[in-house]
Amino acid sequence: MSAGIALSDATFDEFVRSSERPVLVDFWGAWCQPCKMLDPILTEMAAGDQRFALASVDVDANIELTLRFAVTSAPTLVLLRDGEVVWRTVGARSRTRLTEDLAPHL
Repeated sequence: MSAGIALSDATFDEFVRSSERPVLVDFWGAWCQPCKMLDPILTEMAAGDQRFALASVDVDANIELTLRFAVTSAPTLVLLRDGEVVWRTVGARSRTRLTEDLAPHL
């Protein structure tokens, strides 16, 4: 459902490690209405901004990652650079707000 490359407990580390760009990870759930609202915003942003790679993690199917990143609510967005968390937020955002929030970290 979510935008970006679907990652799992098994594929996450390799994808993040091999990315030449920061990776914005969308932790989402199929039951999450704000996730559904955020999905088209993330899709549009990723298509128009090559400064980051977009990935998604289904919180219900990937418990290890959900616990590792202490995701307690969806959507949670985490921006990783060189495998390190440089920014995170919880909840849906407008495109304008998300762009403003991410700008200093890209």
